[in-house]
Amino acid sequence: MNRDRSLHKNQIVDAAKAKTLLGRLLRRVGRGESFVITRRGAPLARLVPFEVRTDTEAIDRALEDIEELSKGRSLSGLSIKQMIEEGRR
Repeated sequence: MNRDRSLHKNQIVDAAKAKTLLGRLLRRVGRGESFVITRRGAPLARLVPFEVRTDTEAIDRALEDIEELSKGRSLSGLSIKQMIEEGRR
């Protein structure tokens, strides 16, 4: 990886060079590094590690909304199977 020394300190990469070094850049991104891809010196894109974010607050709100909607509603004594059969008629 000695050929990557030009990128080691400088995390800004020209688009043409990024295209040539994409495999190496992706390996480094996999280790947590990030890069700004430029075209003619202007920032164009950011190459960053993928983050899985779970918005637990949004999930909790959705579950609360579902519970609220189900209050006061019933299946009128029917099973899911019976409702499916009724829908097929």
